[in-house]
Amino acid sequence: MNSILTSIGIDPGILMIILMIIDIVLIFFVLSLSMQVKRTNARYKSFMKGADGISLEKEIKARMRKMEKSSANVTAYKQAIEELQNTQKNTVHKYGMVKYDAFDDVGGKLSFVLAMLDDNNTGFVLNAVHSKENCFLYLKEIVKGESYIMLSDEEIQALRIAEHYGMDDETIE
Repeated sequence: MNSILTSIGIDPGILMIILMIIDIVLIFFVLSLSMQVKRTNARYKSFMKGADGISLEKEIKARMRKMEKSSANVTAYKQAIEELQNTQKNTVHKYGMVKYDAFDDVGGKLSFVLAMLDDNNTGFVLNAVHSKENCFLYLKEIVKGESYIMLSDEEIQALRIAEHYGMDDETIE
């Protein structure tokens, strides 16, 4: 081997020194990488521990279970809201009221008509006619916005108000 190195013109002593320097540099690189791995492992172990020493994996699993329960609750709440909305459609929640004087000799608009409807415009019209001596109540059934009994002008007006309950003025026209 000496003959090969001398024929190339490299002194074997210099080659040994160069190889030792390369070994020392490689040892420093290995030590540096080893220290980085130790620091990374320390960070990893610290990261994987919770505040109470519970591992992060256990904490994540517990939170996932809570999220699944919450998701199930949200689904149940959505169903309950849909049921309430369907029930609400069948309740009388639209109304219209008109006050009027039923007789010329009685003032103060003590008589009134109250129309109560659901989303299908089905419900009733209550007419309270007030005179000096008595008060009379008349109840008329409304089915899909129509009555089988003839309605007075005030009853029709209250019915139309109830039918358009909750709508903007531009929508009514």
